[in-house]
Amino acid sequence: MHLVLFDIDGTLVESYDFDTECFQAAIQDVLGVTIGPDWGHYHHVTDSGILAEVIDGLGFQPDSERITAEVKERFLSRVADYISCHAVSPIPGAQAFLSQLIERKNVAVAFATGGWSESAKMKLDAAGLTFSSVPLASSSDHYSRTEIMRLAERRAGKSPYDSMTYFGDGPWDQRASEALGYNFVSVGDRIASPKSVRDFTDVDMALGYIGL
Repeated sequence: MHLVLFDIDGTLVESYDFDTECFQAAIQDVLGVTIGPDWGHYHHVTDSGILAEVIDGLGFQPDSERITAEVKERFLSRVADYISCHAVSPIPGAQAFLSQLIERKNVAVAFATGGWSESAKMKLDAAGLTFSSVPLASSSDHYSRTEIMRLAERRAGKSPYDSMTYFGDGPWDQRASEALGYNFVSVGDRIASPKSVRDFTDVDMALGYIGL
């Protein structure tokens, strides 16, 4: 049995840029501060992890629960507004590749995203990647990407696995995969890795990286 996990923003959905902008704007709306788009200096590159670090840095920790709820509400509203006015595209080949994996008896598939679950589902649905049978673990579950991936692994529910592969597009995806001993495949051109695909149109290459 092979486990295959997927990040969402920039990996399955062309949403990395607008998601980043909506997140920055939501923090500006609630806290009145501007944060840059470079997530690399945050310890946990997830929605809840970044926000917790921003709140802590501003000394607002005692009020973190209220602030988090308000930022999340504003963020989800901004994402919904964007989706209502713009087409959201899947990464080329994602629909067919996911469908093929799900049909295989020797593959378990799950989503493991650093975004909150509500926004993740909105973006997947908007991109036409509605796979209700695929379990999802997200920043709504934990602030740590490695813990999110572990939870997705458990939710896939078919262990033990002969191999575990994570498709992602950020350096934090690569680091988390290395920490967990996962096989990592980068998607797109944002980072370089020994195993990489431009998108999912070359199915044989992607399957080969999984070991199928």
